[in-house]
Amino acid sequence: MDGQVTRAPSGCSDAGSRIDPVLARSWLLVNGAHYERFAPAVASEADIVVLDIEDSVAPKDKDAARENVARWLAAGNTDWVRINGFGTPWWADDLEMLAGTPVGGVMLAMVESVDHVTETARRLPGARIVALVETARGLERITEIAAAKGTFRLAFGIGDFRRDTGFGESPLTLAYARSRFTIAAKAAHLPSAIDGPTVGTNALKLSEATAVSAEFGMTGKICLTPDQCPTVNAGLSPSQEEIAWAKEFLLEFERDGSEIRNGSDLPRIARATKILELARAYGIEVSEFDDIDDPAHLPAPSDTYHY
Repeated sequence: MDGQVTRAPSGCSDAGSRIDPVLARSWLLVNGAHYERFAPAVASEADIVVLDIEDSVAPKDKDAARENVARWLAAGNTDWVRINGFGTPWWADDLEMLAGTPVGGVMLAMVESVDHVTETARRLPGARIVALVETARGLERITEIAAAKGTFRLAFGIGDFRRDTGFGESPLTLAYARSRFTIAAKAAHLPSAIDGPTVGTNALKLSEATAVSAEFGMTGKICLTPDQCPTVNAGLSPSQEEIAWAKEFLLEFERDGSEIRNGSDLPRIARATKILELARAYGIEVSEFDDIDDPAHLPAPSDTYHY
């Protein structure tokens, strides 16, 4: 397919649909040097498609990748683009190419300071910028980066971060870093952070890694292939059990006269409401309560849905 791709309405769970990037779970990177991959990516179940002209593209292919992206956006497509980091030989050319296009937003690589974001925002007025923090230097400044004018969401560049620090990949090793992302995003009133990708094709490993992302309050995850997107979407969406708990709790609260009974009611009301809002946004169908064992005694889900 060449040219503009027609998408399903926002919020639809069908393949090829895009949703509000505030709520986006799967952020699919697509090698910008391979134009033929753009349309299949858009037809996938990715919440956001990110055309990559940074790490996946060799220096000798940067110009060709940039031309591919310009051609795609000129056809009226509004996907995102991962651009090269501030200070690299390609950053200014990337921004010049994107100026005046309908780009959905940019993922800015190797963000290490506020000026990386603000200078990018100055050259692309109004563009939404995901700040991809990938180094120890960037992590030490993440609070300021999150608060920078122009930062839309934070993303964790795990591969380069591990290369920079020498850390392993276990959740325990990276717990501090992930916590910093979530806390910085929350403090700056941003949508929750986007976790880094999981390398490989092992479905169980991806599912477990996505559960780790959710455990640390991260509500998005970078994907490397279209096949990873359904697993990530499912892992970062409210489960049937969570939806059933939310509906049952709100019904019980209403049956009790909608009066605050104790100090846990307000947080649980907010959590239940958010779960149901997200289920609607993601087009998730909730099963009947009869399909859930003893819904009145389901435990409340952890509070990870906090946009």
